[in-house]
Amino acid sequence: MTKRLHATVTGRVQGVYYRAFVRYHAQDGHLKGFARNLSNGGVQVLAEGPEDALNELVARLRDGPPGSVVRSVDWHIEEGETEYDSFSIL
Repeated sequence: MTKRLHATVTGRVQGVYYRAFVRYHAQDGHLKGFARNLSNGGVQVLAEGPEDALNELVARLRDGPPGSVVRSVDWHIEEGETEYDSFSIL
């Protein structure tokens, strides 16, 4: 069954290839959805797929790429339906 992850990441996560990092790990886990910058300097992530792959993505969100400083990751997983065909950077 498909699950949906909603996450908001704060810290130094813009201008450090954070969204590309998220896309790489999401695609590696066969997840679909998007990552986008927020006006407050954070990054929003919505991903759909198997719950174990979503939990693995959350662990990656906490790490971030070199140059990033992740202050917090607020997230939850809910029941979901597939809405996306791929994982995009918005």
